[in-house]
Amino acid sequence: MTVPTKTIDLLQGVRPAVKGLGESATLHLNRLSAELAATGVEVFRFGFGQSPFPIPPTVVDSLRENAHQRLYIPSQGLAPLREAIADYLVRRGWSDCGPENVLVAPGSKELLFLFQVVWAGETLLPTPSWVSYEPQARLMGNSVRPIPSQPEDGWKITPEGLEKACSQSSGPFVLILNYPSNPAGTTYRADELKPLSEVARKHGIVVIADEIYAELDHQGRHASMARFYPEGTIISTGLSKWCGAGGWRLGAFVFPRELESLRRTMTSVASESYSCVASPVQFASTVAYQGGPEIERYLDSCRAILALVGKRIWRALEEAGIPTARPDGAFYLFPDFEPFRERLLHRGVSNNSDLCRVLLEETGVAILAGSAFGCAPEALAARLAYVDFDGDRLLAQWTEAESPEAAEQAALQACGRMLEGIGRMGQWLRDR
Repeated sequence: MTVPTKTIDLLQGVRPAVKGLGESATLHLNRLSAELAATGVEVFRFGFGQSPFPIPPTVVDSLRENAHQRLYIPSQGLAPLREAIADYLVRRGWSDCGPENVLVAPGSKELLFLFQVVWAGETLLPTPSWVSYEPQARLMGNSVRPIPSQPEDGWKITPEGLEKACSQSSGPFVLILNYPSNPAGTTYRADELKPLSEVARKHGIVVIADEIYAELDHQGRHASMARFYPEGTIISTGLSKWCGAGGWRLGAFVFPRELESLRRTMTSVASESYSCVASPVQFASTVAYQGGPEIERYLDSCRAILALVGKRIWRALEEAGIPTARPDGAFYLFPDFEPFRERLLHRGVSNNSDLCRVLLEETGVAILAGSAFGCAPEALAARLAYVDFDGDRLLAQWTEAESPEAAEQAALQACGRMLEGIGRMGQWLRDR
């Protein structure tokens, strides 16, 4: 006798918001670029935003010395590390906080997601903005309201734009403001943050100031939203960008005292998810945040190199006829290919995804489509990361150079491969 069996849909228990969710756009492009390179295709990698610089030796030494640390640490984070992070923010004049206000996690990305887990409101996102903000909100069923920005404003939102977004809903609102910006490389100065803070205060907006690139402000002049709106601003920081330690996965949120209940709630959720960050990493990260002369010299060198490289790559794009906002920090540019729309249409390219796909296939130049950052598909914008150089070698050349001119020459020479890629892209655009 044959016993009938029931056909089971193995995905019937999966949340609808998760079904069809693709790989992060940046990780996907990085993987695709590596696969193409493995087949012998010459790839110019402008897609993945990873610090090219080595971790400072004193921080690496501390990790080595603390490899034996094996015990669980409280979910809020190692007490000396939280104290070092708080002191660091106070030294920089970005926040008035103490160790009790700090929550440590395996990367600021994890904390941004945990926030969406506990949040029940609307997420306001500048357009363009980092690729994971919107998916994280939507995974938890939180609505997202874009705030458009314009290239002539350096892809930065205005107080009027923020006010308009708030007028379209009753909230509550969280605004995620990332500066220096991924993807544009531009930043907000104090005179721009102050009017934004006034709108935020008026509407009771919680602001997550994603300042992961703060130390990579090319002029070392970062200003924090927390200075103007201390009661409503959460500062997001971490080691991945300014310390070259992306794979270490160490991030932190610093809460104002007025949002202590939110900090406690997120800590509780942390205790039920990742428990704690790896103990050796927390001990080593304490050294990084404590700073000192070596760390400051390292940061000064990284900023100066990125400023020179960013300016040179920006100029090359402009010379190729591709309008681009001049970078203020980090290592990104957001070129606009609109002047080539008619030529691209003749090749069947009408949106930024097709632009990046065909560009990669025909030239080996890998850049990331603007739609990954919330731009409309038809907008011919894309992100370019200018980190395709040997950061270890260049940093050594920079610090050992006999003169400022020699150091600058070393940095400009490191641009060679990237300039070749931009030249190939420019020629491809002209040939269309």
